[in-house]
Amino acid sequence: MTTDTSHNLSGNQRRKLRSAARFFAVQALFQMETTGQTSESVTAEFTHYRFGEEFEDFDMAEADAGLFRALVTDAVNWQAKIDQMTDRALVAKWPIARIDPTLRALFRAAGAELLEHDTPPKVVITEFVIVAEAFFPETKEPKFVNAVLDHMAREAKPEAF
Repeated sequence: MTTDTSHNLSGNQRRKLRSAARFFAVQALFQMETTGQTSESVTAEFTHYRFGEEFEDFDMAEADAGLFRALVTDAVNWQAKIDQMTDRALVAKWPIARIDPTLRALFRAAGAELLEHDTPPKVVITEFVIVAEAFFPETKEPKFVNAVLDHMAREAKPEAF
């Protein structure tokens, strides 16, 4: 599902597609880091095979392909700036290179949205905390993600607070 065709969808349907795009962007960025794939190959794989994929016991969601591609591309293009912003939000003893690669991918996707998109920062924070909850159920990581993203959002868009 691309953003171009989403104008016929309800607000709730568009929100779900955008939420799925964020989730998939974190997965794609993680996959790129662990396998060395390019953003072009990983976005093609996700948009052609992962979105809407059906399994025996569950189906993958459809996603806003335009937002997904933009988040992955922006995260790659702005990675140094995003990583520096993330480092400033982390305690000195835990630079971004030392954190879990899934969290690193999440901070990069969220950072890309904070820097390059018009999404209100509080929406970005809420959405990526939900993504953290999906990857880290019943742990403290979502609270950690909330704190780091709040710091990043205040730096990226101070006028929104």
